[in-house]
Amino acid sequence: MTDDPLHTPGGLPDDWSAWKDAVDLGRYDDRWAAMEQAGHNPHGEADLVSSLGPASVLDGGCGTGRVGIELARRGVAVVGVDPDPDMIAACRQKAPDLHWVQSGLQDLDLAERFDVVVLAGNVVPYAAPEHRAAVVAACARHLVEGGQLLAGFQLREGWPTLDEYDAWCSDAGLAAVERWSTWARDPYGGGDYAVSRHRRAWT
Repeated sequence: MTDDPLHTPGGLPDDWSAWKDAVDLGRYDDRWAAMEQAGHNPHGEADLVSSLGPASVLDGGCGTGRVGIELARRGVAVVGVDPDPDMIAACRQKAPDLHWVQSGLQDLDLAERFDVVVLAGNVVPYAAPEHRAAVVAACARHLVEGGQLLAGFQLREGWPTLDEYDAWCSDAGLAAVERWSTWARDPYGGGDYAVSRHRRAWT
């Protein structure tokens, strides 16, 4: 490990730092608890991942561990990765028995290979622009043959377009399978949010 959480001289990207500065991490999970208490489902990402039947999942950009911890509760072997040391500390406090790794995804080099890599919570756009293609490539490298990458992120000015994301996936050996507007699989017909499913080819 280096002192820099992203293993790069630039540190954490500006978009991520701005978001984090505006968030109280001590109360971050309260929004999901409130959603559940109001009768809404806070686990749409985990539901979609679970529907693919994976035995193992890499939770990339895991944040405070909400998705990974829920998947582990359902019996999935999970590794969570995030470049932010505060996020990883929160994960380790909530679920010390799970495997949490502090690393930028573009630098990730684990021995494990996974049935699914999930990128929830704007992981791709929050990566520094010069690292986004490398983030996707690293995710592809950590998939088993036939493994699947699920990524959901907002579409806004200055952030990756779907054409750019699809090109990075193609360059990494991933083929597009499906695209939705929500983690609940509502059809995508345009709009400012997309969930994309890509698959690593069998060789």
